[in-house]
Amino acid sequence: MLMMSRRQGETILIGDEIEIVIAHLGRSRVKVGIRAPRDMAVLAREVKLVRDENRAAAAAPSAAALSSLLEKFQSRDSNSPPGRPMS
Repeated sequence: MLMMSRRQGETILIGDEIEIVIAHLGRSRVKVGIRAPRDMAVLAREVKLVRDENRAAAAAPSAAALSSLLEKFQSRDSNSPPGRPMS
């Protein structure tokens, strides 16, 4: 990781197409502007993590599918002969 000190209004270049501008320095925050090609996604890490979690949850089996699976197991257990009593 490269660490750089920058003042408000100064810029950092990444390659030929990405420019990071220090827009404002506050007491506990830094406002950063990013110029990048439109086809390049620029996201805060937290936004990407939430998006990935939402996609994983959407791909998970639905509650209806899980309920029908549970019903199958319950009906199978009620149709099976009782086991030996435990001693």
